[in-house]
Amino acid sequence: MSIISKDISKAIQLLTAEDIVAIPTETVYGLAGNIYSEKAIKAIFETKKRPFFNPLIVHIPSIDKLSNIVEYIPKKAQLLAEAFWPGPITLVLKKKAIIPDLITGGKDTVAVRVPNHPTTIELLKQLNFPLAAPSANPFSSISPTTAAHVETYFKNTIKMVLDGGACTSGIESTIIGFENDNPIIYRLGSTALEDIEAIVGKIEIKNMATERSQNNKEISPDAPGMLERHYAPKTTTILTDNIPNTLDKYKEKRVGLITFQSQIENNAIEVQIALSKSGDLAESASKLYDVLHQLDKMHLDVIIAEKFPDHGLGKSINDRLTRATKN
Repeated sequence: MSIISKDISKAIQLLTAEDIVAIPTETVYGLAGNIYSEKAIKAIFETKKRPFFNPLIVHIPSIDKLSNIVEYIPKKAQLLAEAFWPGPITLVLKKKAIIPDLITGGKDTVAVRVPNHPTTIELLKQLNFPLAAPSANPFSSISPTTAAHVETYFKNTIKMVLDGGACTSGIESTIIGFENDNPIIYRLGSTALEDIEAIVGKIEIKNMATERSQNNKEISPDAPGMLERHYAPKTTTILTDNIPNTLDKYKEKRVGLITFQSQIENNAIEVQIALSKSGDLAESASKLYDVLHQLDKMHLDVIIAEKFPDHGLGKSINDRLTRATKN
C-alpha cells in the first residue's frame, strides 16, 4: 500500500503526534519532525541511519520567524535571507537556548532556512513548531527528488510521504556559516556562488576534505551536508574530464554515462543520459539525482559522469558527483 499522499491535514496530524513525515521542498524531499520532540528527532536519525553528530536543518515558514530560532543575525546574513528566502539558502547562526542540542550535533549554532515550496510553506504555517528535515534518504545515499524515491527507501519505516511533485532545483541548499560575521560557504548547492557574491561580495568556500585532513573535522562537521562521502549510488561512480580515456578503461564493463549535453558514440556505453541538451546548468541540477536513481537500478558495473563547467551551478553539480565517487 502506498504511503504517498497529498493530504496536508494528515501530515499535520502525524507531525503533531511526534511522528516523522517526508515533505517536499524545491531542493530535495526531507524527512521531517518537530524540532522540540526528542522522539521525532531521534526517529529521523535512526530511520536515516545518520550519525547523531551530523546536524539537521531547521525549516521555518517565513523570515520573520528567524528571531525565534537564533540569538544573533549578522548584517550579511540578513541581506542573504532577504535576497534568497524563500529559497535554497541555509544559514548557520548562533542558536537560541530553546533549540535542542540533538538538532545541532551539540554545537551552539543552528542551520535554518525557509523552503520555496507551496505545499511545505502551507504545512509550516499551520504547525506551531518548526521542522527539522534532512534529506529523506538513508545516510550517504542518493537524495530523493520525487515522492516515489522516498517510498522506495522508506515504505516500511515511515507512515507518509507528503507529495509535492518533482523537486524543481534538484540538489540541496547552499549552506552558509559566519565567522567573525563574515559569510563562508560550508556546502555548495542550488544557489550559485556568483549570485551569492553579488549580495555579500567575495566569499570563501570551506572544503570539507581539506578540513578533515588537517584536523579530523569529519567526525564533527560545522554544518549539515559537509561529510566527504555523500549523495552516492550503490554502483561504482567515476567523475572524469576525459570521457574517451575513461571509457577505454571500462570497455569490458556495463557502463552508464552521464553527460552535460552531448551524446557520445562508443560501443562500450550501455546507456547514456545527457542532463541538458540545451546546455542549461539549472536543468542539469534538477535532473541529476533522478538520473542517478535510474542508473543505479540498472545493475551496471560503473557509472561514468562527465565533469561539468566549473561555474554557476556546475560547481555544485561537480561537488555532488565528486562526493558520489568517494569510497
